[in-house]
Amino acid sequence: MAQAPPPPASRENPFGDLLDLASARLGGLPLATSDDFFAEKENLLKVEPAEFQVGAYTDRGKWMDGWESRRSRTPGKDHDWVVIRLGLPGEILGVDVDTSYFVGNAPEAVAIDALDHTGALRPHEVDTLPASAWREVLPLTKVERGAHNFLALPASGRATHLRLRIFPDGGVARFRAYGVVAPDWSRLVPGQLVDLASIAWGGKALASNDSFFSPRDNINLPWSSRRMDEGWETRRRRTYNASADGGDWNLLRLGKPGTLRQVVIETHHFKGNPPDTARLEALSLPGADAATALASDLWKTLLPDQPLEPHQTHTFSSELIDLGVVSHVRIVINPDGGVSRLRLFGVQG
Repeated sequence: MAQAPPPPASRENPFGDLLDLASARLGGLPLATSDDFFAEKENLLKVEPAEFQVGAYTDRGKWMDGWESRRSRTPGKDHDWVVIRLGLPGEILGVDVDTSYFVGNAPEAVAIDALDHTGALRPHEVDTLPASAWREVLPLTKVERGAHNFLALPASGRATHLRLRIFPDGGVARFRAYGVVAPDWSRLVPGQLVDLASIAWGGKALASNDSFFSPRDNINLPWSSRRMDEGWETRRRRTYNASADGGDWNLLRLGKPGTLRQVVIETHHFKGNPPDTARLEALSLPGADAATALASDLWKTLLPDQPLEPHQTHTFSSELIDLGVVSHVRIVINPDGGVSRLRLFGVQG
């Protein structure tokens, strides 16, 4: 019986601090492809890593966990392609063309084009786009088989869709497109409240003192958590986990500076381990990175300490102190525990 190909070598992701804007978890979707005879294009954006099943076959051939086109036999045809709608529009700064387990059937090279499209783009409309609508963001580049191919892209502006071209044909297990969200602020009406902390509006969790059980980046995801590990959770506070400010904290930079009107703190699924209290501190220092923000002496209390209940949604409006326009918010929990989501509703500017 055939043996499984070796798993891809472990490689550090150089884009680990960026968001995978193509992820199916964010709503990324493969819209159209030239060919996915052996393995469906939808596999490309799965959140979980690719796997290999020895002896698994379909009526079209070996089952593969990825996107795989048939062997090209058409004269003049030099590549296959797939068009991907990003889950969130943004500027793509790096990709991972993951060819895990594709060792005898990986493409030799890839190229990537970007599109900034207004409105919906339907699968049958992809072929009607003029060539000038696309801009090349990655020229023809060789890739390794059975490996994570991390490729840096130059800054090239906002994109809503990507086109991955593979030469001449073959399979790609997963495709990740790492970048910075670029929301369309023009679609908001004056005074409209928006969750300025959400990744959907460019918010980012910059740093935390502890994210032992689950990452800080979960705290501002735009959808509700389904399980405890989809929130932000610190370890149980002991002397080795003491911090100078008396609690664990998570620092967020708003997608745009704004005036906050309502705060929602969710402890969903934290039934035996929510914090006792939480407070919010805010800062107006647009563009500051984590180190600069944390070192600032301009922090002010936005929401004084509030008691938190297990597995609940806590909404605060009248309790907020009007600080005007702020750019960063720090949630401080005491003594430790988990917060599933923090939502900061405000008006930009």
